[in-house]
Amino acid sequence: MGLTAPVLVGDLHLDQPLPDLNGSRQFEGARLLVWLHDLPIGEVAFELRRQPLAARDLAAKVWPLISEQVVSHCADDGLSPPDMLGPGGFVKSRLPPCADRLRAPTDGPYVTVVIATRHRTESLLRCLDSVTRLDYPSFEVIVVDSAPSDDQTEAALAKCEPWPFPLHYTRTSRPGVAIAHNMALAKASGAILAITDDDTEVDPHWLSVLVRTFVDFDAACVNGLILPAELETAAQLLIERSGGFARGFDRRVFMRDKPEPDPLFPFTAGRFGSGANMAFRTDWLRSQGGFNAATGTGSPARGGHDILAFLTVITDGRTLVYEPAAVVRHWHRRGYEGMRRQAFNYGVGLGAYVTASVTAKAELLPWIIRRTVPAIRYLLSPRSAKNENREQGFPRELIWLERIGFLLGPAAYAMSRLRLAASRRADRPTIVAQSGGVQR
Repeated sequence: MGLTAPVLVGDLHLDQPLPDLNGSRQFEGARLLVWLHDLPIGEVAFELRRQPLAARDLAAKVWPLISEQVVSHCADDGLSPPDMLGPGGFVKSRLPPCADRLRAPTDGPYVTVVIATRHRTESLLRCLDSVTRLDYPSFEVIVVDSAPSDDQTEAALAKCEPWPFPLHYTRTSRPGVAIAHNMALAKASGAILAITDDDTEVDPHWLSVLVRTFVDFDAACVNGLILPAELETAAQLLIERSGGFARGFDRRVFMRDKPEPDPLFPFTAGRFGSGANMAFRTDWLRSQGGFNAATGTGSPARGGHDILAFLTVITDGRTLVYEPAAVVRHWHRRGYEGMRRQAFNYGVGLGAYVTASVTAKAELLPWIIRRTVPAIRYLLSPRSAKNENREQGFPRELIWLERIGFLLGPAAYAMSRLRLAASRRADRPTIVAQSGGVQR
C-alpha cells in the first residue's frame, strides 16, 4: 500500500486491549508492529485519511492483514488459533514456548552496550533513556564520542548522573564509527558486545533476546530487527521504499557450510542485518582484530564496516543469526537532502565493502567473480528484492547517486586506507582518562 506522510508508527499488542488511533494527531496512514505473546509477528499498514479509528474498527481492519501470521504463530506453539480479533484483544492464557527466547539465562553473561556518537547529544540521551528500560540485569554502556569539537555531550552525560548502569564515556581524536567501535571493543568488560546507534531506541527485551540467541545457537554474531521510529516526512518514507533497515520477521541462521540458495551468498551481507542493531562475541571480534577501521561512516569509505564484519563471521566458519525479536527503532533523516547523502554514501560503502573483502582475503576473489553477473542483475533489475519498491515515482536521482557511489567505492576505500595509515604515523588516538560515574 502506497502510504503518504505523515504515517503513524507504533506497536500493537494483540493480547492487550486495542487503542483508539488518531485521537490527538492527524495521520494519512498507520504502520504498526504487531506483537503476540511478547513476540513481533509482522507489520500492518493501512490508510487513515486523517480520520480517527476506534478500537472496534481497528480490530476489524487489522485482523484480515495479520490473521495468517496469528494462525501460524499459534500452530507453532500448539495453541488453537482465534477466529477473530476484538477490541479487547486476545486473552493471554499462558506464555507460549516460543516466548522463551525473550528470557536470558539466569546466569547470562555480562554485556557491553556500545553507542558511538558525534554532535547529536539530544538524540544520544533519547537512546540512553530507552536503555534504562532494558530488562536484562547485567550490562555496562560505553559511549564513544567520535572526534567532537566541544564538550557538550560529555557535560550532558555528567549532568544526568547517576545512571542506573555503569556508563563509561570516552572519545577519539579521529572520526569514524569503526574507529569508535574498536575503541569500545578494547575497553569492553562484557562477553558480548551489543552495538546500536545514537539515533535509535531499543526495545526493553533487546538484550535479553540477543543473549538468549547467542546461547541457543552458539553464535558469533546476532543481529536484530530495525524499524522506523517516525514516518512523518516524504524523505523518511523514501528511506523505507529504498529497503529501509528491516530484514523480515522470520529468524534465519546463516552458516558457511549451509549456504542459502541465494546466488550472491554470502556477499549480500546486508541481508544479515545492519550496524544499528548488531552484537558479537567479544573474544571472537578481538581475535579478528576488530572492525576494519578504513570502512564505516565517518571515513572516506562512508560505510561497510558492519557488513564486512558479517561476511567475516560466515567465511570464518562461524554462525550468524538474524533474530527479529530483538527490536530497535531508528530515527530516519527528515529531509530530502539527507536522503540524497544517504543514497550516495550507501553506494560508496557498498563498493568499499566489496573492495575490502577482496583485499582482506584474496581467496574470496573467485567467489566474487562467479557472482558478478548475479550481482549486476541484483543491482539493476527493477524486479530484484532491492528495487521492487522503487517504481511509481521513486526519484531516479537517488538510484543513480547510489550507483555512482558504488563505482567510486574502490577509490574511496583506497583513500581511506592511506589516510588511516598517515594518521597512525602522525599520532595516537586520544583517550580521555576515566574515573567514576560517567567515566571521563
